[in-house]
Amino acid sequence: MARPNWVPAGTDLDKPNAARVYDYYLGGSHNFEVDRQMARKAMELWPDLPKIMRANRAFLHRATQYVAAEGINRFLDIGSGIPTFGAVHEVAREYQPDARVVYIDMDPVAVAHSRLILADDDLCQIVDADLRNTDDLLARPEVEDLLAPGEPVAVILNAVMHFVTDDDEPEKILAKLREALPSGSALVLSHASLEGRPDQAGSHQDLYRATPTPLTMRSRERITSFFEGFDLVEPGVVYLPEWRPDEAAAVEPHPERMTGMAGVGRLS
Repeated sequence: MARPNWVPAGTDLDKPNAARVYDYYLGGSHNFEVDRQMARKAMELWPDLPKIMRANRAFLHRATQYVAAEGINRFLDIGSGIPTFGAVHEVAREYQPDARVVYIDMDPVAVAHSRLILADDDLCQIVDADLRNTDDLLARPEVEDLLAPGEPVAVILNAVMHFVTDDDEPEKILAKLREALPSGSALVLSHASLEGRPDQAGSHQDLYRATPTPLTMRSRERITSFFEGFDLVEPGVVYLPEWRPDEAAAVEPHPERMTGMAGVGRLS
């Protein structure tokens, strides 16, 4: 297979990659046939997957637009994957032309792809770091520089915290992030929910237990607790399509089928 110019040298093109599979679900072009094959197999088990992924991405767009319109122009996108197909910096710059974004991911393939894609963007950086090692993440020079001026920062945890197990103490991770943020900062968070499709939750979590990134779906109450210390923006923690839809008609009769909940909080 010929290597496109966005693919780093040495990338194994014969194995699927989670970040590229997600790109495929979104309708992006940064994926290969091996990624599409994996996605199609997953869709046989859960046909709604592409729709769920797109609902999650649509929430990210609306939430990014919201915080950028509120005046925030610094973003820390943790677990960013490959920043393509309407990435945070592209959406934020509709409102903040000088928006700065530090993308964080622990997947070496996603990081390598991102470095090539962002090579010509002086206001964006990609850092290879693990959210679970929060002290190390916050100590990275790129992150320290983003936080140093004391201006509000939007921390984005889009479909990330459900890959943090209870053994990794997610509340402590979020507390460390919150304590590092200047006043006026925001938390943008989406999370797989147990309530949305209880008939699918067990099998879906079983599927991920065989991977390096086990999935922990949580209740609305637990997801809401992740916003401790933040003031929740209306409408609070709701199903993905229900968070400030562009049009009320865009919310279909059963938003719980998207199986994810989301919210935005502001730091006083």
